[in-house]
Amino acid sequence: MATETAHPPSPDHPGALNWALLVSLGVIWGAAFMGIALSLGGFGPMSVAALRTVFGALALLAIASAMGQGPWTLWRAGGARGLCFVAALGITMVALPYGLLAWALQHVPSAFAGVAMGAVPLLVLPLVAIFTPDEGIGPRRLAGVGLGFVGLVVLIGPGALASGADASLAGRLACIAVALCYAVSMVVTRRAPPMPPVGFAAGTIVVGSVVLTPAMLAVEGWPSAWPPGPTAALLFTALLPTAVAAAMRVQIIVTAGSLFMSLTNYIVPLFSVIFGIALMGETPDAGLYAGLGLILAGIALAQSRALLARFRQR
Repeated sequence: MATETAHPPSPDHPGALNWALLVSLGVIWGAAFMGIALSLGGFGPMSVAALRTVFGALALLAIASAMGQGPWTLWRAGGARGLCFVAALGITMVALPYGLLAWALQHVPSAFAGVAMGAVPLLVLPLVAIFTPDEGIGPRRLAGVGLGFVGLVVLIGPGALASGADASLAGRLACIAVALCYAVSMVVTRRAPPMPPVGFAAGTIVVGSVVLTPAMLAVEGWPSAWPPGPTAALLFTALLPTAVAAAMRVQIIVTAGSLFMSLTNYIVPLFSVIFGIALMGETPDAGLYAGLGLILAGIALAQSRALLARFRQR
């Protein structure tokens, strides 16, 4: 009997390599919050945000050039309009959220930040309904957004509307603002002209570094000391979650599709909690677990039709 020919990777048959990349990406992004928190042990928040982008940009530029997607390809593919999108996303997807996240992690556990980022796909849906109404979100997705919103309220805590909010609450709200930045950037990215994806990602990181580095020098100055532990954590955050993960993300989307890629939304929050508890000694409260469950349930409900349709085709 002839053996069955192996399927090339596709949205219907992602393949073992893409599953391995997906889980690895979830682990890497889940560990990013821990890496930032550890970096803050030796550097100020603006320095962490800026240096993360500088080292990440250098690494990603090297990866993009090796793949034939160097900076020169952006102008050739997208022209002036494309460069405007690169600049806008460098601010909304890199500079602003990286700075906010580094500041927030001085006041909240890394596990909390990871769970808050899990709300990104839920925040994207109402933005899609506003700016691309032809796509529609339907009652199922609306219900998922509502459930996820309840999860965000639980996550922020009952003191969110009280006067005299403390730094912890401000840090929680900053994490939600970071998630909103990522959601807005995803909608903006959909309107960008076609450009080499890894080169596009490298360009946004470069813009982020150009914005954040002068701010670091003005606020905190160039670091006078580079303690080994925080420096290693900073380099990890710059090279893996910022640079290498961008190339892995492109590989998954190109060969297995964006719906398959969306499964990372379930993996990242879980690993951020695991790393926070096991390696950072954090003790999340019941609100974090309840918020995590509601957010993941909201994502599952919002994406259930698309996921079921894909699995039925297999």
